[in-house]
Amino acid sequence: MDRKFPIGPFDLKAVYTLENVPALIEEIKTLPKKIQNELYYAEVDQLNTPYREGGWTVKQVVHHIGDSHMNALMRFKLALTEDNPTIKPYDENAWSKTADYIKVPIQDSVEFITIIHKKWVALLDDMTDEDFSKTFVHPEGDYPTDLLHTLAMYVWHGNHHLAHIKLVTNPQ
Repeated sequence: MDRKFPIGPFDLKAVYTLENVPALIEEIKTLPKKIQNELYYAEVDQLNTPYREGGWTVKQVVHHIGDSHMNALMRFKLALTEDNPTIKPYDENAWSKTADYIKVPIQDSVEFITIIHKKWVALLDDMTDEDFSKTFVHPEGDYPTDLLHTLAMYVWHGNHHLAHIKLVTNPQ
């Protein structure tokens, strides 16, 4: 198994349709509970263990999910309220070294993810079919072009990092 991509890389060329939306929203809705369940029996030393050599610790992964999905929520809101806005990328590796990743308890980040996902699901549930075709520009490229495919990418992203957590907390 590739520990960097335990569920495989995201396929930018995959086709998603509006029929996929309910299942994708359900994945966004349930991710915080899946993370919580995976961390329930985790030992402190596991939280500080990287999922692979050169990779982030479980604690960094959880904080990253919160930061990434906060940015996702903002990207959705920008695309829904502006005409094809250009979003601001961020350096996730630099963010993983900031003080909050060290000082803020992992449970706070799980609660942060839970709140972000509640807001995101409320937004997603209210989106029309036309809304899912709205776009934004990611200046770095290699990014989905519409909100439907962006949603699919973030579902993959959450499950990708959940698999990283499981590599440490539930090794097979």
